[in-house]
Amino acid sequence: MKYKILSNKWRPQDFNHIIGHKYVIRIIKNSLDLNRIHQSWLFSGIHGTGKTTIARILAKSLNCKIGITSQPCRKCSHCLSIEKGKFLDFIELDAASKTKVEDIKSVLDTTKYPPIEGRFKIYLIDEIQMLSKHSFNALLKILEEPPKYIKFILATTHLNKIPETIISRCLHIHLPYITSKNIFNYLKKKLKKENININKETLSIISNSARGSIRNALNTLELAICSTADKMINTKNINKLLGIFNKKKIFILAENIINNNINNILNILDDAEIIGISYNNIISSLINFFHNLSIIKITISEKNYIIHKLSKYDKNTYILSKKISFKDIQIYCKILLQGEKYIKYAPNPRIGVEIILFQIYQYITEKKISNNHLLIHK
Repeated sequence: MKYKILSNKWRPQDFNHIIGHKYVIRIIKNSLDLNRIHQSWLFSGIHGTGKTTIARILAKSLNCKIGITSQPCRKCSHCLSIEKGKFLDFIELDAASKTKVEDIKSVLDTTKYPPIEGRFKIYLIDEIQMLSKHSFNALLKILEEPPKYIKFILATTHLNKIPETIISRCLHIHLPYITSKNIFNYLKKKLKKENININKETLSIISNSARGSIRNALNTLELAICSTADKMINTKNINKLLGIFNKKKIFILAENIINNNINNILNILDDAEIIGISYNNIISSLINFFHNLSIIKITISEKNYIIHKLSKYDKNTYILSKKISFKDIQIYCKILLQGEKYIKYAPNPRIGVEIILFQIYQYITEKKISNNHLLIHK
């Protein structure tokens, strides 16, 4: 049997299985059920959040043989043809490879012909931000007054590159990042069906590393599955695949940052280089760690921490939180966040990370000097 990649195998085929966009899906379903259907739709959001998937389900909803519906039957010839990518009245265009005005005009010329078999002729133009200025102008003309049998579905990862004149003629729906929690729950259900064993910590690492994209999570999972002969994926394997420190190593690094032990910090970076840890991931992991430390500081008065019931790691994190002020944590996070943006401009990632950590070191050093001066004057 031909292998099917997970992002295709698990791609939702109806609105009820879309992950993390309940409010958006409710809008789309209501518009279909009330027959208040716009002529042009524009979906924006980062890659892997479901823009193309929703567009294809919308195409089925508009052309299902049972009628316009928010629940396409998935049994009629129209639905099945769309799912197989063979429906003649559903035209998918990748704007990244068709940027010239001649390309877009040749496609738009076909709008003068009514649908061959469906209720509507639907054009899905993906990565529309890649179109040239002249291509946008050509598209604008048909968007203003399209024939009643034509529907446009546009998708973009960069809304800021789309002319306002195009946006204003579409029903714009933004698809936000999918939360790590939603990704975690989605993967957990799917893995159970596939009989693949994965522990909670490993699944959390995959979910968090996806950065809001379900496709990123599935691609990482695919790598993880291929990395082992059996169906058991462990934390060590996933950390190695993603080039990230395990949480204990990040704890040690954070502890040395708080204690301002620069020699230990540089030794840890040496270890990271030897085992191939991504420097960008080190900064991201530190941001997450200090963010969690902030949560502990904020909620410490509202929760009764029973130390002996905590795991060793959580206990040590709790104790570490007592050694630093909330204000200092926020300053560390600010330095890390700003540094993360500019790390790409450094001669190499190692130097970039060192510069970021040196800033925190300098802040702590100057604070100690200032405190000492105050004590002397007292």
